[in-house]
Amino acid sequence: MSEVSTKPYLIRAIHEWAVDNGFTPYLAVAVNEKTQVPREFVKAGEIVLNVSPLATNKLRLGNEWVEFEARFGGKAREIMVPIEQVSAIYARENGHGMAFEVLKPLAEIEGDGNEAVQFVLDDEPSEQDATIPISAGPRPVEGPASDSKPMAVVKSDGPDEKNAKKPGPKSKSHLTRVK
Repeated sequence: MSEVSTKPYLIRAIHEWAVDNGFTPYLAVAVNEKTQVPREFVKAGEIVLNVSPLATNKLRLGNEWVEFEARFGGKAREIMVPIEQVSAIYARENGHGMAFEVLKPLAEIEGDGNEAVQFVLDDEPSEQDATIPISAGPRPVEGPASDSKPMAVVKSDGPDEKNAKKPGPKSKSHLTRVK
């Protein structure tokens, strides 16, 4: 028998904690072809969904899927999100919750649908980074992580990386727009 992931249990627990404490639980989702969400509200391949009891109908936080009905722009929609596409669940009011790793293809961004975001990390790891353990599991979220590096979107005129803007050795990571 295969081991069941702890992710859906953690999502349910944080959802219950948020509701019990009067917070609004938000679900951050990495959108792919399996997710059934209103595409017009997807930004940079992600959508944040209010999963509070007042915002949803027939909410089911299952082991494989998060399913519910919600109104978007006054129109009722059926939402279906695979658990593996949930990147975080947190309280809107204070940001407390949990983030998860999500393996996703290059995210589509606004445009004609033929564009994508490419994550380019130009920083060389420092000696300090080598001593920090890398965990592949969920991590608690309480605002911005101290080790997070902000990214910006850089427009690229071509699919090759020679046109991509390369920051210097001390620059932060960035996103490159690839057509």
